Amino acid sequence: MAGKTEAPARAFYDVVIVGGAIMGASTAWFLSENKDFNGKVLVVERDTTYEYCSTAHTNSCMRQQFSAELNVRISQFAAEFVKNLRSYMGGDARVPDLSIRSFGYMYLADSESFADVLRQNQKVQLAAGAATQLMGPEQIKAAYPFYNVDDIVLGSINLVDEGYWDGATVFDWWRRQSRERGIEYVENEVVAINRNAAGTLVESVTLKSGEVIACGQLVNASGPRAAATARMAGIDVPVEPRKRYSWVFKADKPLDRDLPLTIDPSGIHVRESGGGTYQCGGHSDIDPAVAYDDFTMDYAFWENHVWPILASRIPQFEAIKVQSEWAGHYAMNTFDHNAIIGPHPELSNFIFQNGFSGHGLQQSPAMGRGTAEWLTYGEYRALDLSPFKYERILANRPIIERAVI
Repeated sequence: MAGKTEAPARAFYDVVIVGGAIMGASTAWFLSENKDFNGKVLVVERDTTYEYCSTAHTNSCMRQQFSAELNVRISQFAAEFVKNLRSYMGGDARVPDLSIRSFGYMYLADSESFADVLRQNQKVQLAAGAATQLMGPEQIKAAYPFYNVDDIVLGSINLVDEGYWDGATVFDWWRRQSRERGIEYVENEVVAINRNAAGTLVESVTLKSGEVIACGQLVNASGPRAAATARMAGIDVPVEPRKRYSWVFKADKPLDRDLPLTIDPSGIHVRESGGGTYQCGGHSDIDPAVAYDDFTMDYAFWENHVWPILASRIPQFEAIKVQSEWAGHYAMNTFDHNAIIGPHPELSNFIFQNGFSGHGLQQSPAMGRGTAEWLTYGEYRALDLSPFKYERILANRPIIERAVI
């Protein structure tokens, strides 16, 4: 925590949200927006500087190139929300107009088997209304001459509503408007989740500062710490922090056009940042769970693995200078790399909002809206998110998503 604790103003809240980063903030805002919800909401965030949260370490990009139709539609709502942010926020003149810098995601396949996956994914994406294009190596080279495509069989790209967006601004306005509408945020930490005598409902939470706060419903929006939060309620959830490295670098010879967010067959990805700078990310082949506070960089990984791959794929990146670097955490759902959302089947007022596996920022508008609908109506209305319910884990029915970066 940042070193202080704030006591809530009340002893009871209709909804307590554990975690105030992008998912918790989205849920809180959509509750404040819903005219059918008139309850009191408390958001408990352990560090309101957000220095180490996944939201602060994101690529801040969105894509529609998923293999599951529901994931495509979730990102389509994100694009609609971002491009119409001021309208969604009631026409508030203070809210800026945002857009998506649609340089697209470029998936590169170096084998026929992976090329077949891209072909199958495109069918799903086109059926959902996405604009995904498949490109042979000659087409890729003609459109993006800086790539080395000697080993490439096929590429997949979508240049409509796919690319960079200003996630930090959306996050800021969700929190700002929520507070103005009466949502309460405190810097504190939930250290216990207490059930009722029958064990069927969450009755209250205990805060680090000592207060016991009664609640009607509880939302676990604690990112990579989701499993620790769930354990307080006696629940197991297959989410763990996985370390992801990022580098921002400047090229001596910048590319002459936008660089799509390129997913190399090696797993390394790199995208345009602007002004001759680029952002790259990746993780090592050995990818264990890490401690919640482990953000140590592996400097040799850049020198020995990442940079050589970049320079091979884009020869102009042989001469570059790293400007900044950091390690962040994915909230990795180790079961199937997809969201876990909705109520626990036995502890019915414990609501999951977990396991986004690197997709959280782009999925936050739809997930916040859906969670707010469930809290208000006991059902999803705008988009049915029930395939992501916790019961699939108990039944061992994974949702296969082939497009995980």
